[in-house]
Amino acid sequence: MEMVSFNGWQECIRFQNELVDVVISTQFGPRILRYGFLDEENEFAELEEEQGKTGGEKWRMYGGHRLWHAPEADPRTYYPDNEPLEWRDMGDGVRLIQPVERTTGIQKEMEIRLSPVGTHVRVIHRLYNRSLWEVRLAPWALSVMLPGGTAILPLPPRLAHTDPAALLPVNSFALWPYTDLSDSRLIWGRQYILVRQDPLIKIAQKIGAFIPGGWCAYARRGHLFIKRFAVESGALYPDLGCNVEVFTNERFLELETLGPLQTIPPQGFIEHVEDWYLFRDVPTPHNDAQVERHVLTRIVETVV
Repeated sequence: MEMVSFNGWQECIRFQNELVDVVISTQFGPRILRYGFLDEENEFAELEEEQGKTGGEKWRMYGGHRLWHAPEADPRTYYPDNEPLEWRDMGDGVRLIQPVERTTGIQKEMEIRLSPVGTHVRVIHRLYNRSLWEVRLAPWALSVMLPGGTAILPLPPRLAHTDPAALLPVNSFALWPYTDLSDSRLIWGRQYILVRQDPLIKIAQKIGAFIPGGWCAYARRGHLFIKRFAVESGALYPDLGCNVEVFTNERFLELETLGPLQTIPPQGFIEHVEDWYLFRDVPTPHNDAQVERHVLTRIVETVV
């Protein structure tokens, strides 16, 4: 572990092994600012106009990876995470502890651990209820990805209409008021949904779904970023049952996972874990066949 400056921010924490590094802010957040191969491009978006800024009462995007609480509501979700954090060195990682949000009573905590070999990073997201009353929330982990890539969402196995197991639906799909199903950035396959980030299309787009497979990914310029997460069968998820959501505009794409809605008692907490992996030499897929040819072999390598 070392302390570094990053994009104008001081006192950032940097972890690395022989393949990848992770840079984490201590002056605001909790936010992970960088994840990528050593001496190569950051996989996360970096928003130049916000670099070096801290403090203030306005919520900032910053880029990188963040923790929110769902369902989305303004002003609750948009509490500005602009204050310095308490942090603890855990040897192979770090624990970041946000000051309690004054208007919500929620305290965010993020624990980041980098494996000594390989590209695996485990991110544990926690929401603590520091108020006097119980609250009902879901943890929401959002990664702001560089432009020019494609998000990959796997659907449950497809079955024939005559199969006895095909009588009931197997997952849900959510649309927002601004969702456009005719958008060329959406590629509807039989087994996968692909969402392209296109810097030339300035209209916001968002979809959500329940993904029983417990993974989603983002492919860009030969790199493949994979998120794995637990799926609780029968649990109530926010946004009409979504555990994965994708938002995109002309600047970036957000690859998001969510935990179930839970009631948090005073001083209690809920937790959501993501496991990240990064691969080289993976072509960006444009259809189901290309996902199965180039991406699925990498997914298999992330099975613990």
